[in-house]
Amino acid sequence: MIRSNQSVSRLVARMVCAAATASLLAAMAGPASAQSTIRDTEVEGIIREWTDPVFVAMGLEPSEIQVLLVNDPELNAFATGNRVIGVNTGLILRTENPNQLLGVLAHEAGHVKNRHVLREGAQSAATQPFLMTMALGALAIAAGQPGAGAALLGSGQFFGTVNALRYLQGQEGEADITAQRGLEAAGESGRGLVEFFENFRSQEVFSDARRYPYFRSHPLSGQRIEALRRPVEAAAHYGQVDSPERMAEHALILAKIHAFMDPPNTTLRAYGSSDTSFPARYARAIAWYRDGQTQKALDATDALIAEQPQDPYLWELKGQILFEEGRPGEAISAHTESVRLKPDAPLLRINLAHALIETNDPANLDAAVDQLKRAVAREDDNTLAWRLLSQAYASQGKEGEARLASAEYYFAAGIEQEATQFALRARDMLPAGSNEWRRAMDIVLASGATMDDINDLDRRQERRRDRPTVIPPAGA
Repeated sequence: MIRSNQSVSRLVARMVCAAATASLLAAMAGPASAQSTIRDTEVEGIIREWTDPVFVAMGLEPSEIQVLLVNDPELNAFATGNRVIGVNTGLILRTENPNQLLGVLAHEAGHVKNRHVLREGAQSAATQPFLMTMALGALAIAAGQPGAGAALLGSGQFFGTVNALRYLQGQEGEADITAQRGLEAAGESGRGLVEFFENFRSQEVFSDARRYPYFRSHPLSGQRIEALRRPVEAAAHYGQVDSPERMAEHALILAKIHAFMDPPNTTLRAYGSSDTSFPARYARAIAWYRDGQTQKALDATDALIAEQPQDPYLWELKGQILFEEGRPGEAISAHTESVRLKPDAPLLRINLAHALIETNDPANLDAAVDQLKRAVAREDDNTLAWRLLSQAYASQGKEGEARLASAEYYFAAGIEQEATQFALRARDMLPAGSNEWRRAMDIVLASGATMDDINDLDRRQERRRDRPTVIPPAGA
């Protein structure tokens, strides 16, 4: 289930932080308040199934590429030097078929493959070389770099110099061709990318104020589209079309984004009762859940489960409806089934752990800790998992482990000072030489401290412990 993240992690490569499957939140606190990433195991899985073969065909290692879904209605996408590709929900909703969305993601992967950095004629960019596809300063802000974002937005020279624009256009053409070749090598058509550009060709004549952010940072021109069209139409897989299964997946992605992001009444109008397709019924169940019509949502979800009992995401939705209704004990069985059906999904394990903790039954804490440890083993930057793990350990009276989990939480969120403080406290409470003690040391050292600093701290603490205790006289 879609949820908006509540924090921004270490630069962009660690930007996926808090993850669970509660109702979609409208905004994100912190420096990236204008934009937030969202998490949904089902949507992420579909997109990765489409993109990973293309990444491989490009010579990229899929496990090294992060694809972020950005909660923003603007049509936009971006790539960074830390091998992160971001795509706004607003862009996804404007694609007409899976091949168009795949084409855009392949284009962004082309920037990653070509290691594009805007340098020539743009001295401001040299201070932030990890930004490749410069979708305005908002992207720097979303990456947790508000100063850089302000600098980009405020620099007339940055986007105004002829050299910078020439360099930007050159990068776009290179990314187009890299995308086309990668799609072809993966057995996919490049038609969708050309179609997507064609659909927004009129953007070229608009002023920057009216142009979609994507086309401010990805300037379009008839010459560029024609330069892409020729190799696309000449490719062997040009005539390849999206399968009915992939079209159904695209429809599901759109329905799910609309259901979580639009007002429930808007969703119910768009996916009216006369539409009996799976995506429409899924969207209505989510809309009723978000509208507080719990029993109606549960009945609709149960009907979908009866048809597709092996779908882990329907069980996830049922568990979340019950959890949000304040019935965590009843949610456990649904979340347990979702984990059984999809054991490699960290977010589903976090859902189950959250429900176990919220029962306030000490007997459930060991199971919750087990689920959370399995989740962070796969996603070590998931802040919600670390926060819940700290909570569970504290409830068990394991103060050292609780402080270490808090240190991990702050480390994942990129708040190094707090991470170091909690790691130092955890180190003093954990058995010296244990795996947990070593991890606390790793966090301290990652903050820039040296072993000399740590040894000096230990000596100071030892001197304080050796000082005689002065007992005040009676009656003082």
